Amino acid sequence: MDDLTALIRRKAGAIFGPRAELVSLSALAGDASSRRYYRARLTGPGTPQSIVVMQLPAGSSLPLSSEELAIFKEAPTELPFLNLHRFLTGIGVRVPAVYGHWEAEGILVLEDLGDTALWDRVQSVPESEVLRWYQKAIDELLVLQIRGTEQRDASCMAFQQRFDFRLYMWEFEHFLEFGLQKRPGVRVTQRVIKELRTIFTEMAKRLDPQPACLNHRDYHSWNLMIHREEVVLIDFQDALLAPPQYDLASLLNDRITDSVISAPLEERLLSYYIQKSGEEGISVKNREQFLETYLLSAVQRDFKVVGRFHYLDLVKRKSAYRKFIPPTVRRLKRNLQRLPQWAHVVPLLAEHFEEMR
Repeated sequence: MDDLTALIRRKAGAIFGPRAELVSLSALAGDASSRRYYRARLTGPGTPQSIVVMQLPAGSSLPLSSEELAIFKEAPTELPFLNLHRFLTGIGVRVPAVYGHWEAEGILVLEDLGDTALWDRVQSVPESEVLRWYQKAIDELLVLQIRGTEQRDASCMAFQQRFDFRLYMWEFEHFLEFGLQKRPGVRVTQRVIKELRTIFTEMAKRLDPQPACLNHRDYHSWNLMIHREEVVLIDFQDALLAPPQYDLASLLNDRITDSVISAPLEERLLSYYIQKSGEEGISVKNREQFLETYLLSAVQRDFKVVGRFHYLDLVKRKSAYRKFIPPTVRRLKRNLQRLPQWAHVVPLLAEHFEEMR
């Protein structure tokens, strides 16, 4: 910590001038990646009261947070975070300012957005307030999806990757491995694994040809900060091309979002997204088909999430995500039952997940 403190003290001076002084440094709660975050309190003329320091993993000057995405025609020459930050800033998406970056020394210095995520903002408020804030999140999502796709840039890493059959199956296999086969106390037969793999293959084939646009990939209530009454995106380095329903499903179907997004409210927000996208010239010609892809995207993503949270618990020893697994499985059951052609998956999994019974 002493070395980091000295490093941040020097960088604060380099950014804000020699009169900038570091008052304190405290660790912030991290995310599911190997990055670490700190809040630095500062003083001095023209200096923000605080900044956030992103510390990159040791031994890697060019980390990618998701190993399944590290597939490029040419090796990346810059951090995905900085690559996406430049593009998103250029199209008017609100993201934290980058005050400075020193990849070789393993730190980025960012604007401090505070501690209020969208999830925190909608706790213990009337449903009208929940609706208003999620509509604001949808407005920002449409800027990313529509303007970002219209202004696509070959140098932006997001346009070099997309959700396709390979990536969908990677995530399904992640569920099979960590959500079933390696889960302590679970005995799953090869017959069940084979049957599920066949089902997942059909789902991936259904999703693979869907029209794709720019997506954040993890657009949920914990990755949207509320700062000065604006919705600000963080954790966007894994952006890629995907069906527009993917990010929408992520926003309305993540962790314990169900506790604030009731079924009627979800329907209103889906209608709001369709209406607003139409105003931007992106017409949803078949609402039923749109909603089917939305539900299938939510199902596919939740299978990935169940596998990922078990992986984080078992392999990375990050047990904090474990509490989100039961509500995710319950939502999986509900959404599978909303898709008649996939409802038979529920009894197949009921033996291994109490929440499916």
